[in-house]
Amino acid sequence: MDTGKFRGFELTVEDPGIALVTFNQPERLNGMTQPMKRDLVETLLQAQMDDAVRVVVFTGSGRAFSAGDDITGKPPSSDGATALVGDIPSGHQDPISTYEGLRALSQPLNDAVRSLDKLSIAAINGVAIQAGLSLALACDFRIASSEARLGSGTLRFGLMPDEGGQFLLVQLMGVAKTMDFLMHHRIVPADEALELGLVHEVVPPEKLMERAMEQAQELANGPQVAMRLLKRSVYNAAEMTWAHALDEIAAKTAISDHHPDAREGMRAFREKRPAKFNEGLDKR
Repeated sequence: MDTGKFRGFELTVEDPGIALVTFNQPERLNGMTQPMKRDLVETLLQAQMDDAVRVVVFTGSGRAFSAGDDITGKPPSSDGATALVGDIPSGHQDPISTYEGLRALSQPLNDAVRSLDKLSIAAINGVAIQAGLSLALACDFRIASSEARLGSGTLRFGLMPDEGGQFLLVQLMGVAKTMDFLMHHRIVPADEALELGLVHEVVPPEKLMERAMEQAQELANGPQVAMRLLKRSVYNAAEMTWAHALDEIAAKTAISDHHPDAREGMRAFREKRPAKFNEGLDKR
């Protein structure tokens, strides 16, 4: 996949297949623009289709993970940045163009994160607000710095959590807590976010990336085929009946049980040694 400096973020790939996305506009609190979102969607598409990529990690620079959409009205710096896709009109001229812009330009980013078969981690270094919060919630795992703060805040501007934030919050906290969180436009510290179930763990700021990459290494070394099938099955189960969920996991198990990783896992168990999964996964 393409690595380097793109519009609003930088991308590197580290062994064994960890794609690290770092939002790099700290002076703007890593505010998101439509070109940035489109480049991120393209990056995630490349990650999905590149067998060498196993895990995607998102983090920010400076004091923000991302403070949401950039509403300053000033064009961001693009020094040395490559555009992965071309620019198109962003909408918002009238109600129907706003609807179309959200469905075609803004919402596809969180959908791409959520739909990525490979596991994702949000390393939340600072404030994660509005679109920044929704992106973090769309990831499979969230590790927060003790200095992080999370919230929606959209109602402060008379706006909506229009990129799926309400859905993600309901899934993680339930309806009652989500109603309180959104209607009182709460922005909570990391420890409270942990109590609410918005993040999986909180670590000191200086340990954030070490812990995130440690978890990424663990996930990247796991049996990738089974893990990707299981990720999709877990998300499907949240919206399925019991009978449908049983049938769905049976169909996926019919694939994973006959994969070389399953044979290696059983052999390693019998031989009392660590399993060596993913042999030849990233070799075309």
